Amino acid sequence: MELALREAKARLSELVAAACQGERVVITKYGQPVVELVRCERRGGIDFDKLEEDRRRLGIEDATPEEIEAMEGAFHDPAFSRQVLGLDDEDDG
Repeated sequence: MELALREAKARLSELVAAACQGERVVITKYGQPVVELVRCERRGGIDFDKLEEDRRRLGIEDATPEEIEAMEGAFHDPAFSRQVLGLDDEDDG
């Protein structure tokens, strides 16, 4: 579905509903596409597969709670946090 901005303003609720159902909604200005409405993917919860992968990568897959507690200081290190979150990988591109 493609609409001019003026028409989109008048039909915003309808366009949001269409986007939520997966329909492609493009809004144009002066005949050129400027915005596409898309549904937001819900994110949340814990990705246990990613967590296990990170534990293996960091060598703590078999760590006991006491060993993990002993490593607590490292978790407050910004560089370590970037590594765990995979943010250092993004710097390459």
